[in-house]
Amino acid sequence: METAAFDCPKRMQYGPCGGVEFDGTCEVADHACVFLETPTVRWSGRPPSVAAGGMRDLLRQRQVVIADFPARALSSTSIAEVGGILRGSVDAVLAGDSGAERVQFSPAYRASLIQQQGLGVWSGLTCRDRNRVALEGELAALAEVGVAGVHCVTGDHTDTGSRPDAQPVFDLDSTRLAALARDAGHLVSVAESPCAPPTSRRAERLAEKVRAGADVCFVNHAGGAAPVAAFIREAQDHGAAVAFIPCVPLVVDVASARLLQSFTTLVLPTGYLERILEASDPFAEGVAAAVDLSQRLLAIDGVRGVNLSGGAGPGGALRFAEALAEVGATLIS
Repeated sequence: METAAFDCPKRMQYGPCGGVEFDGTCEVADHACVFLETPTVRWSGRPPSVAAGGMRDLLRQRQVVIADFPARALSSTSIAEVGGILRGSVDAVLAGDSGAERVQFSPAYRASLIQQQGLGVWSGLTCRDRNRVALEGELAALAEVGVAGVHCVTGDHTDTGSRPDAQPVFDLDSTRLAALARDAGHLVSVAESPCAPPTSRRAERLAEKVRAGADVCFVNHAGGAAPVAAFIREAQDHGAAVAFIPCVPLVVDVASARLLQSFTTLVLPTGYLERILEASDPFAEGVAAAVDLSQRLLAIDGVRGVNLSGGAGPGGALRFAEALAEVGATLIS
């Protein structure tokens, strides 16, 4: 195989090309095509993983509920506790990045710990901390672990969040990472922020991510159902044939509200936080508000699920997980 690739003027590995002459000679050399006597070369890349295939099937069958995963960083105990609460109430968890806790277990190891709790994992992968080679290794590990999906993001700069002392990498961006993830056999998701400048080009940019390999778009907080619907229509007009999963803000107390407000270019529905924080029972009102918004988003053409988004303040991981579980169970029932 290596000899054929070396002798082929096009350096093909999966030949022959369509330029072989009728007498079997190469189109640009005086010798016979090096692939004439070579058995058909089998594709050596990774086929779609079983878990990715399962999530693709589920997305075709019904709308899904994906929840953020509020476990404490670097704590297998917290992962087990939060996983036990969410088990059976959501279709998968999004184990992404946290600006407040930049240092996390590696994505593949964290995914393995979460899966031990009986949960599907949509694993976040950022370009901030790893170069191309490290990202390729992580994608291979995530395929070996069998995650349901990989969420490809460029990532926040290290000057934001808890570790400004760390050097940023950014060897790739989310679009190029999506292409690598697709080649590694993953179900690939990307994010898009309809409210972030330049708003007029966000839908067009998403279409390019889809061409690179994205299957799913997580739509960042955009102010409610109407703006999300408008963005989806615009993206589809640009050729973005992708499953859309809008983010739903979950707030149950002041601490979770503050964390949510730290998200970049966050836009919430008018009066959303006031409705919750001014209620006699913010926890119950936060759950009700998330269910209500989720149902309105799920009614939009092109939406294949929702992402229950947000996090807890210090010491609030389990209570926040209970809220996620309550919303998820209501929506799936």
